[in-house]
Amino acid sequence: MARRQEPSMIETFADFKENKNVDRTTLISVLEEAFRNVISKMFGSDDNYDIIINPDKGDFEIWRNREVVPDDELEDSNLQISLTEAQKIDPDYEVGEEITDAVDFAGFGRRAVLNLRQTLSSKIMELQKDTLYTKYKDQVGQIVSGEVYQVWKKEILLLDDEGNELILPKSEQIPGDFFRKNESRRAVVVKVDNLNNNPKIILSRTSNLFMQRLFELEVPEIHDGLITIKRIARIPGERAKVAVESYDDRIDPVGACVGMKGARIHGIVRELCNENIDVINYTANISLFIQRALSPAKISSIKIREEDKKAEVYLRPEEVSLAIGKGGLNIKLASMLTEYTIDVFRDVDIDGEDIYLDEFSDEIEMWIIEALKNIGCYTAKNVLAMDRNEIIEKADLEESSVDELLGILKSEFEEE
Repeated sequence: MARRQEPSMIETFADFKENKNVDRTTLISVLEEAFRNVISKMFGSDDNYDIIINPDKGDFEIWRNREVVPDDELEDSNLQISLTEAQKIDPDYEVGEEITDAVDFAGFGRRAVLNLRQTLSSKIMELQKDTLYTKYKDQVGQIVSGEVYQVWKKEILLLDDEGNELILPKSEQIPGDFFRKNESRRAVVVKVDNLNNNPKIILSRTSNLFMQRLFELEVPEIHDGLITIKRIARIPGERAKVAVESYDDRIDPVGACVGMKGARIHGIVRELCNENIDVINYTANISLFIQRALSPAKISSIKIREEDKKAEVYLRPEEVSLAIGKGGLNIKLASMLTEYTIDVFRDVDIDGEDIYLDEFSDEIEMWIIEALKNIGCYTAKNVLAMDRNEIIEKADLEESSVDELLGILKSEFEEE
């Protein structure tokens, strides 16, 4: 049996035995193909060879099948063996029989061994790259962990559990991020390039997907599909707004995301370098959605221009700064979340004090108040400024309900 390999061959198999990224079946197939390529180059054909690979032990066997022919008819020593030579192996061999004998690959010469080693190294390298690309291509959009290996000015190099390289560019790092060598960090896979069969895995900590995946990890109701994250707006490291929705009326989506005493959201905030996160209820009603997005500011009225996705929001003077927020962050995030350009105006058309409709909840049913908010009326004077028939039509309310509503609102200001 041909198991006398040169040291270089044994080392080659040892390298492949340690390879964890290539499955056993594929590895054996590649090794056999490499042997057959070398044999084919040497003899013109490999059809009469049987190759047995055992990567676990780091060895192999090569068997050559030849036909026994009369001594004077020997034409191809690779495919045939003379009767005299065959009977030296076993005296019982006769002409026409097939003889199988072991081949010492090292006996093919040093050049053949080197050729095989180079072929194997090249094939395994390609396999590793293909496997790595396929693995991470399937993980785009998912969170992965890596150990910080090198910290450079323009990017961070992390290594996964198998020693594969992951790249976190500076542009994908949260401004408050600080990396120490050998510490474990999480990020989301955003892109996998494969230029010239050289996989490059790009990570991100600023992507909205990273925040979404963190919510899925921290909030079981999101992971189970009971709560859906509809939209996310982020200014990484500063502030974010997340719109959530539940299809189960028994579940409070905002409360579930925040958790008892903020327990669930605190873990996400810490991961994101203390990024402030506002969680709000999603609604398809754009007027109400903009109102919620501008929280904690309270809106007096709103005018929606759907054709160019713009909204004019009117607020009391003391509410304007809340709507805009520090450094303009609140209104910027609200615009990003609602996908509407929001312009804020001081409500100077209302003389004297006004009253928010929510304060009439003991006299007016909440579903009527919500119907009024849906048409952009958030205060008493917003409603009183509208024509009676316009309220009936736009808010889809009964005449009697509107008359009762107007009576309550007018009496409030008459008393004043």
